[in-house]
Amino acid sequence: MSSGKTEAKAKGYIEIDYELCKGCQLCISFCPKDVLSPSNKLNASGYLTVAFNRNGACTGCAICAVVCPEAAIEVYRG
Repeated sequence: MSSGKTEAKAKGYIEIDYELCKGCQLCISFCPKDVLSPSNKLNASGYLTVAFNRNGACTGCAICAVVCPEAAIEVYRG
């Protein structure tokens, strides 16, 4: 018997190179699905990085990668 709910299936996901990330948070500001958030992890340069929330909402739109000044984000679709 079906409960009528459908689980969100991710259309995309991203990988962040934490050593390149400088924590500017531009990607957070531009993400239409709010799957990025500030992290409490420091990279080797002492920057607080950004974290990807794998909640299934990412569409793979790549806006985050386009606005990232450090090219620290790779986007995958599918």
